[in-house]
Amino acid sequence: MGLNIKQIRSDFPILSQQVYKKPLVYLDNGATTQKPQVVIDTIRELQESQNSSIHRGIHYLSEQMTGRYEAARETVRAFLNADSANEIIFTSGATGSINTVAFSFGEKYVSAGDEILISEMEHHSNIVPWQMLCERKGAQLKVIPFNENGELKLEILDELLTKRTKIVALSHASNSMGTINPVKEVIEKAHAKDIAVLIDGAQMVQHGEVDVKELDCDFYVFSSHKIFGPTGSGVLYGKESLLEELPPYQGGGDMVDQVSFERTTYNTLPFKFEAGTSNYTGAIGLGVALEYLHSVGLEKIASYEKELSRYTLGKLARIDRLKIYGNAANRISVFSFLLQNIHTYDAGLILDKMGIAVRTGTHCTQPVMDHFGIDGTIRASLVFYNTREEIDVLAEGIRKTMEMLS
Repeated sequence: MGLNIKQIRSDFPILSQQVYKKPLVYLDNGATTQKPQVVIDTIRELQESQNSSIHRGIHYLSEQMTGRYEAARETVRAFLNADSANEIIFTSGATGSINTVAFSFGEKYVSAGDEILISEMEHHSNIVPWQMLCERKGAQLKVIPFNENGELKLEILDELLTKRTKIVALSHASNSMGTINPVKEVIEKAHAKDIAVLIDGAQMVQHGEVDVKELDCDFYVFSSHKIFGPTGSGVLYGKESLLEELPPYQGGGDMVDQVSFERTTYNTLPFKFEAGTSNYTGAIGLGVALEYLHSVGLEKIASYEKELSRYTLGKLARIDRLKIYGNAANRISVFSFLLQNIHTYDAGLILDKMGIAVRTGTHCTQPVMDHFGIDGTIRASLVFYNTREEIDVLAEGIRKTMEMLS
């Protein structure tokens, strides 16, 4: 059996509202996903009846919250198929996770003249931390380009991976073009030269199963709010043997073992990388969101979204003077496009008045826009609670917009 979309949509209370007296058509999931009622209820329950700082108390509330926090870590471990809960670090989000690796890995392994390899389609969060590392260490940032379909030019990967390359940081899926990158192939080529690999999964984890052991990546990161969980929380997966070797990113709180004015020793994994009071509510909410996805069925979600993507591409392709940017054969349900002679901001405003929420601008991927010689795009990003009927509304809204502004 497939998905019961009517039931699924009822699980997300925000989807039933109206905007400007129009039913909300929410197509901005690449920016943030909505929360199911079970996550909303969990956050409220935690604040109303269990709120207490974790790990530091022997009283009832602290022990209850600590237990739920560590249970959420185990839920994330199982979701990613990691070997150990010690490999799951809770962070503020994918950006926080990437910055952690860029600092800690960089401090340990990167020296002047070394190289960091990323791709041309990266989100700014997977560009800037590596630029900052290169500035600190005197290293060089190198880039894998993509072709006009939005697919990486992997035929030049072997020459880009040199004896000075220390780490490859690559998005699993592009947030602006929808491209799913062949990350396993990149990981294999990098590992053949003893090069570490970080995968930014912020746009991939909500669309199906991710198995870090099968991928064999060294690091994998994602944000809670892009997978139906609370904002301000995220995950850094790292191989335990590698995390053990890395210095901590921040100091204070749970990351310490013994502190004196002469010397401080650090806690064991995973706490070594969780300084200060953790966002325990966010982490627990994330765990509940992942449990919800498992109850729906990750394979069913992936299958439904592939069908919805095909339907969306068909609808958009039939609209005259609409150009899609990013036509990779393997993609997630993210669609960036321009309407001829119409500014993205103007189109976005008119679609909004029709109750259609899309994103306009560069989507934090200015190098992608530079590649195509454009200032930005309109982006519709879908997940499993979206429907064909909503795509029909989008297509009709685009036509009306073009009639108004042409």
